[in-house]
Amino acid sequence: MKRILKWICLILLIAILIIASYVLYVFLSYYRIEDNLLLDISNNSNEIINKGSTLSISTYNIGYGAFNQDFSFFLDTGYYEDGRPVSGLYAKAKDKESVKISTNGAINLLKRENPDFILLQEVDLKSTRARGVNQVESILAAFDSYSYSYASNFHTPYLLYPLNDFIGKAESGLLFLSKYRIDQGRRRSYPVTDGFSKLFDLDRCFSLYRAPVEGGNELVIINSHMSAFDEGGKIRNLQLKMLFDVIKEEYSNGNYVIVGGDFNHILGLSLVDIYPSKMGRPDWVHILSEEDIPHGFRIVTPTNALTTPTCRGAEVPYEKDYSYTLQCDGFIISDNIEASSIVIDDNFTNSDHQMVKMEFILN
Repeated sequence: MKRILKWICLILLIAILIIASYVLYVFLSYYRIEDNLLLDISNNSNEIINKGSTLSISTYNIGYGAFNQDFSFFLDTGYYEDGRPVSGLYAKAKDKESVKISTNGAINLLKRENPDFILLQEVDLKSTRARGVNQVESILAAFDSYSYSYASNFHTPYLLYPLNDFIGKAESGLLFLSKYRIDQGRRRSYPVTDGFSKLFDLDRCFSLYRAPVEGGNELVIINSHMSAFDEGGKIRNLQLKMLFDVIKEEYSNGNYVIVGGDFNHILGLSLVDIYPSKMGRPDWVHILSEEDIPHGFRIVTPTNALTTPTCRGAEVPYEKDYSYTLQCDGFIISDNIEASSIVIDDNFTNSDHQMVKMEFILN
């Protein structure tokens, strides 16, 4: 009996050492990318923007190719109509083939719409969660005539979490493409939580690009992906303050400013809980009202916003008029820009988000 107890104690000790070593590995591997980092612009165009020309820009969170209609995400929580709580299940895509199908579906939508500028979020580089698919490579191959720049916002060691479906090792980011010359790109680091969740949340950031405009001034384009899982909204408020301080300064310098991306807020009070659903509003959903926007800027509400959402709750697989949906992707622009936008409806086939396309003129 004593020998058995010794072996049990030895096994427990080894298990504790392995777990402690792994936890130490994860914490020591964690780092944040420095703020105000200069970004590379590759394959840069010589084309300069003309004032008065009609231009187009699209924003699309492609969900690392995992979020097809059948996918539910382990961090997403919500409520059924009767108040019962529910949580998503998975971290990784089902398989490599499903990632390729979703990625190619997103590429085909973008090629059909043919925007002058493209803002993409959650684009993975051979991550475990994307089953090793290099989405950046696939997208750049399809848009080989565009200038492009990449900003990392998710970089992890191998995460053994959640226990039913490990995230594994991840490298993901914001991808920007342009038909026009870009003089500079910078990565700005958003404030993030200091808690344990920082280990598997994104290294939140926005990327800022400067495109010269004929006759002077610049078009400043920002690709942003704000926090979602932020109880109480404290971190999101800090992120909004940082973003708004930057765009106010750019506007005061006489520049044209476009902020696009996944805001993880309902964009406007008129769009709160307007879509048919059998689910309650998830706790992570916050509201960005028109009054919150700095003077001189406005939210561009899509012309089909009343009927077509841009995002679905991923606590359950998608079912039209059953899943909770909202409008959290789109654009905020300065008032020296004339613009209209539309949600490109694909019934959430490729992602838990839908593309928003905006046409605009610099006044």
